[in-house]
Amino acid sequence: MTPTLCSLAADILNTADPETKVARTATAVKAWRRGDLDIGRAPAPDRPARPAKPELLPPRDMPRRSTGPKGLIALVHALAHIELNAVDLAWDIILRFASGDLPRAFYDDWVGVADEEAEHYAALAARLIELGATYGDLPAHDGLWGAATRTADDLAARLALIPMTLEARGLDTTPETTRKLRQTGDETTSAILDLIYTDEIKHLAVGVRWFEYLCAARGDAPHTRYSGLINERFPGGLKAPFNMEAREQAGMGEAYLKSWM
Repeated sequence: MTPTLCSLAADILNTADPETKVARTATAVKAWRRGDLDIGRAPAPDRPARPAKPELLPPRDMPRRSTGPKGLIALVHALAHIELNAVDLAWDIILRFASGDLPRAFYDDWVGVADEEAEHYAALAARLIELGATYGDLPAHDGLWGAATRTADDLAARLALIPMTLEARGLDTTPETTRKLRQTGDETTSAILDLIYTDEIKHLAVGVRWFEYLCAARGDAPHTRYSGLINERFPGGLKAPFNMEAREQAGMGEAYLKSWM
């Protein structure tokens, strides 16, 4: 059977080994960009395949992060886990919401996000090895995929909750994390976080672009729709402070966040 973008997305989601997932992502990205693939359709798994480790815990059960070398390993491990989830989330949004109503640019954008998230994971996994650890050595939380499950029924809700809320939070916290790493002289990890930060502004812009596309198609006011979805699907709401410089670069200005500022 001739592969399609969706069949390759399903294959990647059903791949447990992280390195194989990254390699298959690179292959799919190249094939899509060459124009070799139709979009197609394929069933989306309820959740992606996962390796035996790390152990997945509810966020509230995660151990407190220590300081020093062990704390650095825990930080890089947590970030690697987030980025691996982000690879799956990019492929899942393609696969789960594939529709003839969406333009090719939608798939172009999310293929690009998957490509960069895979690069982020690979850089962090390599950094873990330099630090004497590997991905899977520590437990990790399952919060991101829990949010994906809660939004599997609605593309607008998925965009609001994942790229525009949970992933956007990284833009609020990363600059301070990078500053602290540089204070300790860790330029290697800092450089990786700088790359991730720059790319995540683009990824938030992708989320905002397609959220506003859907709102325009329905005649909804984007800021009102966003607030409604967060109140409905994200109990507790958002927590300030927000990195408005980065968020505004991505098109998510104060009008989206005024309820929580």
